[in-house]
Amino acid sequence: MLQKLQIQNYAIIQQISIQFADHLNVITGETGAGKSILTGALGLVLGQRADSAALMDKTTKCIVEAQFLATPSEALKNFFLENDLDLNDEIILRREIAPTGKSRSFINDTPVNLSQLKEISLLLIDLHQQFDNLELTNTHFHRQVIDAMADHAQLLTQLKINYEKYIQLKLTLQKLKEEQALAEKELSYNQFLYDELEKAGLQENELEELDAEIKLLSNAENIKQQLNQISYELKHSELPLANTLKQMQQKLQTLTEYGSTIQHLHDRMNSMVIELLDIADELETANDAIQYDAERIQIVNDRMEQGYKLLKKHNVQNTSALLQIQQELAGKLEALQNINVQTDAMEAELQQQYDDCMAVSKTITKNREAQIKPFVQKVNKLLTQVGMPNAEIKVEIRETALSVHGNSDVIFLFDANKSGRFEPLQKVASGGELSRVMLSIKYLVAKKLQLPTLIFDEIDSGISGEAARQVGIIMKELAAAHQLISITHQPQIAAKANNHYYVFKDIINNKVATSVRLLNNDERITAIAQMLSGEKPTAAALQNAREMVSN
Repeated sequence: MLQKLQIQNYAIIQQISIQFADHLNVITGETGAGKSILTGALGLVLGQRADSAALMDKTTKCIVEAQFLATPSEALKNFFLENDLDLNDEIILRREIAPTGKSRSFINDTPVNLSQLKEISLLLIDLHQQFDNLELTNTHFHRQVIDAMADHAQLLTQLKINYEKYIQLKLTLQKLKEEQALAEKELSYNQFLYDELEKAGLQENELEELDAEIKLLSNAENIKQQLNQISYELKHSELPLANTLKQMQQKLQTLTEYGSTIQHLHDRMNSMVIELLDIADELETANDAIQYDAERIQIVNDRMEQGYKLLKKHNVQNTSALLQIQQELAGKLEALQNINVQTDAMEAELQQQYDDCMAVSKTITKNREAQIKPFVQKVNKLLTQVGMPNAEIKVEIRETALSVHGNSDVIFLFDANKSGRFEPLQKVASGGELSRVMLSIKYLVAKKLQLPTLIFDEIDSGISGEAARQVGIIMKELAAAHQLISITHQPQIAAKANNHYYVFKDIINNKVATSVRLLNNDERITAIAQMLSGEKPTAAALQNAREMVSN
């Protein structure tokens, strides 16, 4: 429940503090005294839009603070846990607006953003103002009402979880299909490039090795001539180099007994002789292996031409780069195959998720349909009670595309005069009728939602007499289980209050400002009598007021 509301520097309020009680709290006062300014200020602390133009003193900030005593519900516990806030039995919401227009919000003195303030306010209070009757024309509100009556919050939560997963899968699948479409555009060309490289069947360093081979084959005669000449000089000339070195080595051998140094030199020369003879043999072998082969030259040239075309086509310099491109193309082709498999699997998963959503949604729709008859009966009974015996409300369930709210919508229709023609509320209901329809609906819904505090800002607009008395009775009944705060012009409603607050204009520091005071019993009687007969109530009005209060 709302325990205290403190307002500083807002509109024509310099500073006020109101202590509210349980059950029915009524606020009355003359037109223009500032009654609705109180709900405007409260709206700020509940997350509504802030405007620096509302500051009474443009040099200092506006502060609105609401103190609640709350029995921690599961929803409140979850909110404080999810937002890393400390939960106490006492919850203080505060909003500060600087002259610059900058706004700051607090929960229990911890800074929070405006969305958090709005979220917690929905768990603490229901603020109904005159213009909120427009909610009756909103199918979203209609659905919320029937869902509250159906008491299937767990199903709605499950649907929300399932539907969000469905939407996420749908977005992921859409992105995957976009990738698939792009890959398929390139598929034929990539497949052609890959097939071309695969058919070429290049091996690592093949083109570089072929290049060396073609140089060798093209210069075979010259190479053989040079190798022959070198081999001849080493082994077969008149003074073969190998034989000359061997003779020198033999002479050196005769001197080895004269010291280890000579022995060492002899050994080194001996190694040289062996190496030269080995080189000479290998030169002959290499020479024999080299043959001019026109057919092989043609084969190598053809292979190299094929390879060079691929190098040029792919703008690379070597065989290794071509093989890397081939590998990348293979990866792209494989990726497309994987995307196709993923797409098929995800489409199946998406369909399953849609089916899960629809299963929950259909149960929700059945629950809504089951509530229509008892809801209509209860509302129509209440409408009779508040002076609308000829009025009837009708509820229709219409199938819609699947959404986070299900696959059905709820429509409220209204007939004010038993004409048999049901029309949308905004077309056929007057302002007073809308107020009474809204009160009847909130009377039923409040019991289901267990909102601790409900605030009605002139919801009784446009009614009087017996209808106003019946509205007062309904409010009194509703206040037995809830805290109600009602701004009213109706004496029949004011007389039902547990606490009666009077709003008036006063001169404070040479300025007109709004003030509020809690009336005692005698003051209440006078205030109600004034509401009945004017500023100077008659004796009859005073007696009537006493009877209304005592009853």
